Amino acid sequence: MLNIRHLMRMAKWARRPPSMRQVKIGAAILALCFAIFAVEYFIGWPEALTMERAPKYKPN
Repeated sequence: MLNIRHLMRMAKWARRPPSMRQVKIGAAILALCFAIFAVEYFIGWPEALTMERAPKYKPN
């Protein structure tokens, strides 16, 4: 079920849609996120950028 805030935001966007510049920025960010995901999924994460596990602290 939609919250009243979602309905108000949809009404605002229907009256004043975002500019083409905002749409291009949003699409560029989405494409960048997809590209990072694709590189990690198909190629893998580089071993040099993987953090080592910190040793567990054992109090005496």
